[in-house]
Amino acid sequence: MISIGIDVGSVAAKIAAFDGEKIIATAILPTGWSPREVGEQLLKDILEKNQIPRDKVKSIVGTGYGRVSLPFIDKKITEITCHGRGAFFINPEIRTVIDIGGQDSKVIKLDDTGMVVDFLMNDKCAAGTGRFLQVMANALQVDISELSELAEKAEPVNISSMCTVFAESEVVSLIAEGSSKEKIAAGLLQSVCNKTYSLVSKMDVEDKVFFSGGVSRSKVLKEMLEEKLGVDIISTEESQFLGAIGAAILGF
Repeated sequence: MISIGIDVGSVAAKIAAFDGEKIIATAILPTGWSPREVGEQLLKDILEKNQIPRDKVKSIVGTGYGRVSLPFIDKKITEITCHGRGAFFINPEIRTVIDIGGQDSKVIKLDDTGMVVDFLMNDKCAAGTGRFLQVMANALQVDISELSELAEKAEPVNISSMCTVFAESEVVSLIAEGSSKEKIAAGLLQSVCNKTYSLVSKMDVEDKVFFSGGVSRSKVLKEMLEEKLGVDIISTEESQFLGAIGAAILGF
């Protein structure tokens, strides 16, 4: 039997299939305008591409903000619980999860059984999230995937505002003043690091720390956070799928 986890976030929707021992498949699509449609498409694709008969699906668990839009799921579970379970499955030594998603940031604390014992979330605005970096990348006229590479060996300029609107104006001004894209990219990642640190520092951080969410793909940001927090941070190819992975495991 197979269990399926679907994590519909504000920017991307992810899916994972679990056979009771391992994750056998994952996939991702932009959420777009309809969480329901993207969820249905992901389910259709993962079943067809992996030749999974529908009657072999034990359960389908939904998580993320768009989980309420999925009428075909068997259970809804919060992303906090799913991220915790997913991280613990990947590495049972994980005790802290830092998740930077499209519209919010979270820090989650786990016990030695993988249960969530505490968490904090910044969901009041898009500051320090994937959405913030997307807007800034547009202002720099680069793809968001290029920010980390641009920033890799650059000295960060100071980005004083974390408000997306004001920071965008600040980036435009820095470009006009002759600051390089590399220095601005480094400054933007540094500002996200500082914002994340202010959230994480409100909770006792225990090794080991797992970094999840789309923003976790930034090598430079990971290194900045490691230096700021004084701990080693784990990030894997599964990081962006963590919510879906946890949902699939909880559904088995």
